Amino acid sequence: MSYTYPVKHPEGSLTTAELHLLLSNPTVIAHRVAELADQKFIADFLLSGRFSAQGGGVFYETGEAIFAGEDPEAISPLGEYPTVVLESGEVVSARTVKWGLDSVVSDEKIARQGIAYVNRGITRLVNTVVRHVDRVAMAVIASRVTSTFASLETWTTAGSAVEALMTIQAERAALGFGIDLDTVVLRPAQYAKVIGMLIDDKALPRESGATAIQGNLPVDALGLTWATTPHFQGANPLLVDREQLGGMADEDLGGPGYVRTEAFGVEAKTIREEKPEGYTLRARRVTVPVVTEPLAGVALTNTGL
Repeated sequence: MSYTYPVKHPEGSLTTAELHLLLSNPTVIAHRVAELADQKFIADFLLSGRFSAQGGGVFYETGEAIFAGEDPEAISPLGEYPTVVLESGEVVSARTVKWGLDSVVSDEKIARQGIAYVNRGITRLVNTVVRHVDRVAMAVIASRVTSTFASLETWTTAGSAVEALMTIQAERAALGFGIDLDTVVLRPAQYAKVIGMLIDDKALPRESGATAIQGNLPVDALGLTWATTPHFQGANPLLVDREQLGGMADEDLGGPGYVRTEAFGVEAKTIREEKPEGYTLRARRVTVPVVTEPLAGVALTNTGL
């Protein structure tokens, strides 16, 4: 997953007539909106599961045991196998919310400022939708992941960070739930300190070091994935298992003119307006973040970050 914008190809100098033709094609504009959104959601990065929320909600199980309630038995030749009932987790429901935003591009702006204004409008639209959905998802994660782990010493070297991370990884693995805590999520300022520390201690492999310098995220180092987002405002870094933490439940509302991305549930369309004269650019996402396994995450305290 990348948090950088895609490389923009030169679009040349479009005439006013060509811009109107572009904006009247909802598929072209909608895919542009969706392309930006697909590369930026940290909600989908951390909550990697995908659920279909038909009818405006989703039911899911949380706290499901990874082992059967009984041990296997020795089976003699032609003997019968014992049957065990697999216990289910707690059934929880969640309701989707339609998060959306419009931006109006007037005919005057199209004629006077051209494609640059359209691009800025699309970018601001996408940034706002992404920011809100990510904030909601991070708040849900913070409310459900309540366990903490205090480092024995502050993170002043790569060694002290590794010791703390490996200790909690081992403790969580010992629970027998198959949890593999592999991703660290930090605020941008914390992330900068950690990357600087890893570079100073030469703990980043060559390829990861180049990635850190170029500013692309996330970074793989010390057997972990390090990610950051300004939409995470927690005081303490989080260590999570992205495979088991949870997922995003999206609802496909359909509707004429909407184009929906396959990877994520972003929908977009353009609408020609005669009063006022211009185009409405619209982006929406109908979704709800769900945490299915609270033990697949832990807040790291006493890091000194």
